[in-house]
Amino acid sequence: MEISFQKKSQANNLLFLGFLLFFLGLVVGLIVPAMANPRMGLSSHIEGVLNGMFLVILGLVWHKVELSGRWLKATFWMAVYGTFANWAGMLVAAVFDAGEMLTVAANGHKGPAAAEAVVKFSLISLSLAMLFVCVTMMVGLRRNAKLETKN
Repeated sequence: MEISFQKKSQANNLLFLGFLLFFLGLVVGLIVPAMANPRMGLSSHIEGVLNGMFLVILGLVWHKVELSGRWLKATFWMAVYGTFANWAGMLVAAVFDAGEMLTVAANGHKGPAAAEAVVKFSLISLSLAMLFVCVTMMVGLRRNAKLETKN
């Protein structure tokens, strides 16, 4: 796949997925009072809205990222995974009253072992994914800036 076509396709997908995640965050905001841990429900709502906006911003600047096709693909999927895992992990914590790793936000609540494992896995893996995204985006944007100053 040619990189310019890949960039356009990924940018469009980032925009769509960003608005989808934003929408899901809004929907969660409507049902926060019904959750086992409404404070974590609010966290899921905020994560959905903010991570949705993050994906939209990525989609808008994607054309300025100067990376190889493989790095673009890895960055794209890590961004999608990290943002949705953040929202979903908080949602699981809210629904099952979990959040052992989320001391302040969960207010000391501890849920079933399976829910705690899902939340823990999502928090650790999304953190690594988002660090990867930030580093590759900075590298790609810096490369683009160097190319633009040469021209």
